[in-house]
Amino acid sequence: MSAETRVCLLDASLYIFRAWHSLPPDWRDPEGWPTHAVHGFTSTLLQVLEQLRPQSLAVCFDEALSSSFRNTIYPAYKANREPPDEALLRQFGHCQAIARALGLSVLAHQEYEADDLIGSLSAGARAAGRGVLVLSADKDLAQLIDDGDELWDFGRDRRFDRAGIREHFGVEPEQIADLLALAGDAIDNIPGVRGIGQLTAAKLLRHFGSLESLYDRLAEVPYLSVRGAKSIAIKLAEQREQAFLSQRLTRIALDAPVPHPDALAPAAPDIEALGAIFDRLGFGPFLRRRAEKLAARS
Repeated sequence: MSAETRVCLLDASLYIFRAWHSLPPDWRDPEGWPTHAVHGFTSTLLQVLEQLRPQSLAVCFDEALSSSFRNTIYPAYKANREPPDEALLRQFGHCQAIARALGLSVLAHQEYEADDLIGSLSAGARAAGRGVLVLSADKDLAQLIDDGDELWDFGRDRRFDRAGIREHFGVEPEQIADLLALAGDAIDNIPGVRGIGQLTAAKLLRHFGSLESLYDRLAEVPYLSVRGAKSIAIKLAEQREQAFLSQRLTRIALDAPVPHPDALAPAAPDIEALGAIFDRLGFGPFLRRRAEKLAARS
């Protein structure tokens, strides 16, 4: 593939969690702590650099596990999740160190989630006249995709442009946040409107366009050719406050403090620093050789 001129934004936490759950814990550091999530994430990161050769790349991590602005709005946000295992938390720090040693821009924030960092970087890229390539499988990030952009689950090679998002979700990218606000999101413990599923939410948004327009024209809902339209109208009326609360949770922030896209150009990997990290984690020579090839290419 030729040089990737779009701004590449990698959702690091997703690929760390995926490696944690999918790889056997065969890699361990000298103290016996598992390092398989680091190994899988590092391999993915090297593949991105090898295959895409991006001109701009930011690696975005979640640090706002219970301290994001959404927790202030709604304390139950993500409260249904088990706290991360200590063995996994240790690996997040190693992943950040490796990304920095590879010469990449690493972003994390105590109030903004990785999605918000990616969203704010996307806004900056568009202001600079550049498209974005979001490397993630997170459905929330579909709301960021504009003409010329893509949401790409890199590890599984599933790619969605605007048309693909429309086909998959039944709504436009800019309606994704409202879709989740209506249908809720059990993964993030976002309530939505009880009794309205994603298919019904998509039908409502295709007709009304947005959550605001839906509530402005709520009197029309009982007359729609949607099964249970009268019951849907009642549910919407009774749960108006909950719907707009959910919208505040599902909308990705675009105002997080992030660098300008011009500051995201990868530097040459620091092979000495990488070697020290790999030795400390008990990794063999395979990843090191791949990093050395990247450094030679820089």
